[in-house]
Amino acid sequence: MSRLVLVTCPPHLPPGVLTWPAWQALHRGPVLLTEDLHEAALRSAGVQVRVVATLDAALLQGSTTWLCGAAADDLRALAAASGVQVDEIPGAPQLPGARLLDVVAVMDHLRSPGGCPWDAAQTHTSLAPYLIEEAYELYQALEDGDRTGLREELGDVLLQVVFHARLAQESVDDVFSIDDVAGDLVDKLVRRHPHVFAGASADDLEGSWETQKAAEKGRTSVTDGVPLSQPALLLAAKLQRRGARLGAPTGSYDGLGGDLWALVARCRQQGVDPEAALRVVAREHRDRLARTEHDVRRDGADPAGLSEQDWARRWARPAPHLRTDHPGRC
Repeated sequence: MSRLVLVTCPPHLPPGVLTWPAWQALHRGPVLLTEDLHEAALRSAGVQVRVVATLDAALLQGSTTWLCGAAADDLRALAAASGVQVDEIPGAPQLPGARLLDVVAVMDHLRSPGGCPWDAAQTHTSLAPYLIEEAYELYQALEDGDRTGLREELGDVLLQVVFHARLAQESVDDVFSIDDVAGDLVDKLVRRHPHVFAGASADDLEGSWETQKAAEKGRTSVTDGVPLSQPALLLAAKLQRRGARLGAPTGSYDGLGGDLWALVARCRQQGVDPEAALRVVAREHRDRLARTEHDVRRDGADPAGLSEQDWARRWARPAPHLRTDHPGRC
């Protein structure tokens, strides 16, 4: 009976980095390849290698050794159809995060000559609106409890990170790569978690994090580092929290803006995130308005033609899912 020794290899494994059982099997060769997978490393190690253009059942006669990555499923199916015994040896485990290398490779292709003209024309400035848009779409997937959407939107946000890092890599002013971004993040996470990586006390984790941030960035005020471009409710809550660290009063201000400022303070006192609370009501209002429009049209009327009394009558019907609070902490 013919026998196939199938040595599987993740596509992102560096050349030559294989397990000892895999190397033993490969040295017994000869080894067949259908893809450019570690060929140079195998030849330099004295392994007999033959690269074939296509899979063919005739190649499985006798005892055959294959090193393969993406073609593994096709080889298994071909062996099963040909009645060939398969002994599979994992060449190496697939490391978590390995597919991120594919993202970098695809971005490289899109930005290189012969890639996508639209992607090639983008700049940090032109991409800025997409970063905000994708972040909000991710936020909405979280609000909706949409697990499928969450996965997709996380990918879209990741794309923005990889895209901006690629632009920086090509720049003559601020040259850095996605590896620099990842490296800085790793260093920051380790540095700001001394209770995990350096045996420090786990007391007052938030205070410790903020103290380290202030020292790293040379901040002299609690207001430093608060992005003014964020939505106003978030900005107000952030500034009030920062001031509260010093024991400063919330303060009072005139006009409708002052009323909103006071309402944010009230939310904070009750441990409610004002942005999230208002979004809950706004989303319920959207659903209620759309539902009422649908009911009006179902009754053969035009919503734009309803009188104030008709709208009031219809609006008085209870909204069964309306919530005016939100569990989010401020």
